Amino acid sequence: MEVSQENSPAFGLGDASFRAAGGYEGVRRLVDTFYGIMSSKPDYRTIWSWHPSSNTLSRDKLTRFLCGWMGGPRLYHEKYGSISIPRVHAHLEVSTRERDQWLNCMREALDQQNYPESFKKYLMEQLFIPADLVRRVCETTDQ
Repeated sequence: MEVSQENSPAFGLGDASFRAAGGYEGVRRLVDTFYGIMSSKPDYRTIWSWHPSSNTLSRDKLTRFLCGWMGGPRLYHEKYGSISIPRVHAHLEVSTRERDQWLNCMREALDQQNYPESFKKYLMEQLFIPADLVRRVCETTDQ
């Protein structure tokens, strides 16, 4: 069921994004879909290789992070403490290519969710910001 943009708060305000994603269970489905796509498509081989063979921890961390990032409970902070997304990825070689792999994989995962199109578009615009920041930090670190 799609949520009418007119009857819902603007995404990014309070917990509107978290609720639009379906709460914790909705975010978890998105993350599971994301990792399923990443693990099965050759286009994402590079970014998939950065994850341990048992990616349970990675899935948990991304789910918890996205919950708080979307305005929901700060589950990542409760379990793992504070995080700086660029800093924890600084050891990786993230260029525009890898950034775009991550974003394209997330776009595919979002396309499989029953989210309003306006929410999918909003999330992709917002996710570009930290993804590109990671790229900039990693490219600076490599030099």
